[in-house]
Amino acid sequence: MKQSDAQSINTTLPAKPAIPRVAVPLLSFAAFGSGIILRVTDPMLPQLASEFAVTLGDASLVITVFSISYGFSQLLFGPLGDRYGKYFVVACASVASALTALLCGLAPGFSWLLGARLLSGATAAALIPLSMAWIGDVIPYQDRQPVLARFLIGQILGLATGVLVGGLAADVQNWRLPFFMVAIIFAVVGASLFMLNRRLPVHARQTRRVGGAAIPRMIGEFRQILQSAWARRILLTVFLEGAFLYGAFAFIASHVHHTFGLSLTASGAMVMLFGLGGFVFALFSRLMVQRLGEAGLSRWGGVFLAASLVGIGIAPVWWWTIIGCFIAGLGFYMLHNTLQINATQMAPERRGAAVSAFASCFFLGQSLGVGLAGVLVEHIGTRNILVTGGLGVLAVSISISIKLAKKEGQANS
Repeated sequence: MKQSDAQSINTTLPAKPAIPRVAVPLLSFAAFGSGIILRVTDPMLPQLASEFAVTLGDASLVITVFSISYGFSQLLFGPLGDRYGKYFVVACASVASALTALLCGLAPGFSWLLGARLLSGATAAALIPLSMAWIGDVIPYQDRQPVLARFLIGQILGLATGVLVGGLAADVQNWRLPFFMVAIIFAVVGASLFMLNRRLPVHARQTRRVGGAAIPRMIGEFRQILQSAWARRILLTVFLEGAFLYGAFAFIASHVHHTFGLSLTASGAMVMLFGLGGFVFALFSRLMVQRLGEAGLSRWGGVFLAASLVGIGIAPVWWWTIIGCFIAGLGFYMLHNTLQINATQMAPERRGAAVSAFASCFFLGQSLGVGLAGVLVEHIGTRNILVTGGLGVLAVSISISIKLAKKEGQANS
């Protein structure tokens, strides 16, 4: 065939229908609700400990049980998204998250609250990983990292809002109110996602027809993902990142409150700057990727995180926390977004399962980190928890940056 004939045929191939402009922003709003429900209890820990007559370490179980449930539920939602359509499953999970957030707000006692947080983690588990996987399905790899960064603005703002409203609610002795607020957000977002799902073009609602029993099939999919050495490294890295970072991060507000006597509202507001750092990364992500590459982003992200957590831990004055939280947010998204983009390519033919495995490892790491920190905090104090977390995440980032540099060198050779 002549080149001109081939070009003529290519130009007549039908283009894929455009994705509605609001599709990604709506997913970002779902991530906003997820961010709130994830971090809203962090500044509440002292107030929950006082109200329910438990230790600070025991109060941190509201974070641990959420993270455990969130992590294990990823293993279910990934294959479900591949089978029934990722956008549709995110819509279902948003509505379910509205109900479980309402249960948290109505909990009559601490045990009931832990049970509701367990359910809340399970329903919220689908939102961010399946949204990322859907973006991976419809956005080419070369354009994907900036789109993912913009999508994560919702989660970033949600994390910031969560710690702020959690602190405000704790100071006014009304920890239930934020759960009612986020229930309304999830309900509105879920209804909007259902309506938009009907308007998506066929390729954006794709499902994968598979036979056989569900459980053995899911196990087989994850086994195939784990056969890749690179996938195993990414999953281990994000597990350790979650353990070291959030084992420390969960106690920043409590550390500032107890060390410097600031109110929980003020402590939560400073932690809110973590989200601002992430927002700055989202705005300049394309430029930073071009200048630093994946290896540079992960390396410097770890350096920023370590400096921030250690700095907050040893700070002689409270205002160090303002700078530290901002830089920590910037560093986290530099590192984590790089891991996320690699996760979307671990197994393109099983992207829902692959990204869900990634998120599962991240949140199981968080549950381990917060759980261990909760046990140790009464013995070694919040300062040592923060310093240990900072040094740990630095080691993790340096290790993966070396591997990414080798990967980039092989690709360029």
